[in-house]
Amino acid sequence: MDSVELSVVIPVYNSAEMLPTLHDRLDSVLRALGNTFKVIYVDDGSQDASWSVLQQLEQQYRGQVVAVQLMRNYGQHNALMCGFRQARGDYVITMDDDLQHPPEEIPKLLAAIKQSDLDLVYGGYERKQHRVTKNLASWVVNRFYRFVFQSPVTVTAFRILRSELLQTILPYSLNFTFVDGLLAWNTRRIGEVTVAHHPRARGRSGYRFGKLLTLALNLFTNFSLLPLQLVSLSGVGAAIAGLVLGFYYFYQHMAASITVPGYASTIVSILVLGGLQLLGLGIMGEYVGRLHLNVNRKPQYSIRQVACLANEEHNGVLRVRYNHPGQTAHSRSA
Repeated sequence: MDSVELSVVIPVYNSAEMLPTLHDRLDSVLRALGNTFKVIYVDDGSQDASWSVLQQLEQQYRGQVVAVQLMRNYGQHNALMCGFRQARGDYVITMDDDLQHPPEEIPKLLAAIKQSDLDLVYGGYERKQHRVTKNLASWVVNRFYRFVFQSPVTVTAFRILRSELLQTILPYSLNFTFVDGLLAWNTRRIGEVTVAHHPRARGRSGYRFGKLLTLALNLFTNFSLLPLQLVSLSGVGAAIAGLVLGFYYFYQHMAASITVPGYASTIVSILVLGGLQLLGLGIMGEYVGRLHLNVNRKPQYSIRQVACLANEEHNGVLRVRYNHPGQTAHSRSA
């Protein structure tokens, strides 16, 4: 098995046109650092020619590129977990495939983690080059993250972590994955360094507003009981309000101040309490539904094929490199 000091994990989705430029820039930066390295691309169910491009990159940069094709689109964080299990080396870097994370900023991340006792360093953007809706959703995710984990950092997809930290999250195999939460569960040594953020080179991001809100929901339901606690507090508050209102109307009745029985107070009470009950059932149903899917082992991801150097062992699995694009990959337990 070869010796690797640094791995770069990149989830790929419909980025065929950008991948050659991305890898050329990555190769130049990583060679200049003087580290031995691997770049792991995980094709997360792309609908364009991304997989063909990745196969070509694996052939061109033989021994430096590992390309994994998933059976369908599982989401960025699930794809990252797949890439993490192929990673090697003392440090692992994650970044996007759309050239918004400049490879030229990698030395900043590497220097920041080497010169400190941190386990995880995020690349904080000088200025985000996202659409307004995506910025808003990212703000929501980060607010939730800071609240749940009591951490001041801003989480981004541009990060570097030590292999010791990576090993702690590899056993996690459930579907509803939030990588930053798993990392925060296992270390408090988290920092950030300012990096540039460029506009997307082509096309539109696959990470839309709805997906980011789903990510925020994964954060809360996987790592916090706060939604259930809020429902409990709402129930207590509604009960106290009802008791106070009951005493008030009892006093009014005894003082003969109620001349005409009211309809508004009744319907408002029904709507408010009914809404709280449905909200509580919905939140509890979300927890129970996720538990049900995890019990039934909804897969975190499924690999269709892997392209890498022949006979290279990855986490106990022996992968056979393609002889030409399109050939079926084989694997067996080592």
